[in-house]
Amino acid sequence: MNQLKIYNTLSRKKEDFKPFKKKKINIFVCGPTVYDFSHIGHARTNIVFDSLVKYFKKQGFKVFYLQNITDIDDKIIQRAREKGVTPKDLAEAFTKEHLKDMKDLGINSVDKYAKATSYIKEIINQTKRLIDKGYAYKLDDGIYFDISKFESYGKLSGRTSLQAEDSISRIDYSKNKKNRGDFCLWKLNDNSDEPSWPSPFGKGRPGWHIEDTAITEKFFGPQYDIHGGGIDLIFPHHEAEVTQMESISGKSPMAKYWMHIGFLTISGQKMSKSLDNFVTISDFLKRHTYRHLRFLIVKNLWRSPMNYSEVILMDAKAGVERVEGFLAKIKNIKQYSKGDAKVTLEIKKLKDNFYENLADDFNTPKAFATIFEFIKKINAFLDKNLLSKSQATSTYRFFEEINDIFDFIDFKKLSKIKFPKEVEDLVKEREKYRKLSEWQKADMARIEIEKNGFIVEDTKEGPLLRKKE
Repeated sequence: MNQLKIYNTLSRKKEDFKPFKKKKINIFVCGPTVYDFSHIGHARTNIVFDSLVKYFKKQGFKVFYLQNITDIDDKIIQRAREKGVTPKDLAEAFTKEHLKDMKDLGINSVDKYAKATSYIKEIINQTKRLIDKGYAYKLDDGIYFDISKFESYGKLSGRTSLQAEDSISRIDYSKNKKNRGDFCLWKLNDNSDEPSWPSPFGKGRPGWHIEDTAITEKFFGPQYDIHGGGIDLIFPHHEAEVTQMESISGKSPMAKYWMHIGFLTISGQKMSKSLDNFVTISDFLKRHTYRHLRFLIVKNLWRSPMNYSEVILMDAKAGVERVEGFLAKIKNIKQYSKGDAKVTLEIKKLKDNFYENLADDFNTPKAFATIFEFIKKINAFLDKNLLSKSQATSTYRFFEEINDIFDFIDFKKLSKIKFPKEVEDLVKEREKYRKLSEWQKADMARIEIEKNGFIVEDTKEGPLLRKKE
């Protein structure tokens, strides 16, 4: 097995991946604040970690994957007022929608979705311990963490406590705070129309940051292996989590590896309702299959920015069809040969290179490049009927293994794809004429292919044959 490496936001470099317990991984990923429908930015984060967890399991790790759901928050309360419903009913409705979206995207690796309101006792307990240790103080409107008391503040985001006081990054505004960057642990609230719970410090509700540490401590203790989320959460949210948990426990690091997913833009712009480019998961799935979105997302490096547009999606769709078309050819071989020894070498090379690239910081762009290079080479052997039955079976099974991780191939559809021999012969004939620059004859072959109900597209991996839609 290749030594796994992961880029760690905490150290700002790739590190050998060595969990606290040799073959067990505890991973926590920040879930949604459920005041609206989930969008394809949420889809990116969830699809990346779903694939990563499935990859870890392929490598023999036992994984516990935990996500929170923020079901109490200022945004939820405000949206509930606008809609004339209770915050609880609004949060429950959008939680249900989010979980449906996750199921529709094929995301099934999460072991536990933990709602913040189910862990009020743990949140109060953490707040009390921070007060007792001298890290937190009380104001009229809440309990606040004093960031000047934590010497390592800023080690995740790179911001000092003074930088946290600028007007841009100011969080949890209160004019009487000791430091402008201090954040709220418990919001005191006597307002009857807002959800609240009794506590030793007064009736109120949790601050945003403390729900995550209360939940992770409940399931993992003070330290665990991986904390993930979008890159926009590094500051202030994840910085606050580190500050809280390490202050309570005195143990560092809270999370050994921090993985932050790059921004997703829409046609080069930030996704925003005001720009009318906001794409919800449910709207996307009304027009496209989830497998095309999964492929588009996983073929990009997880920590790099990613742009989405319909044109880019169509390229991803063509990539999926290239793979499915290739596998349909493998599946529908009419007559096997003794096989060429070079094919066996190419299959081994594919497996080795594919997993070597995934081991190197989950480098999916390079891993998928090896897949398409393999398809290009094996297509040449297929055209000469140089595959044995065992080689065809080995190839097909390895793509099933790939799909166990990434879930972008529709294997049920493959059994329905049949390429008539006369159509395959026409494709070969067209390629021959194209190489001879006999374009008129090549075009005539294309017309005959289309008359038979198929379309041939020219790609860098070779001709792609598919049924007309």
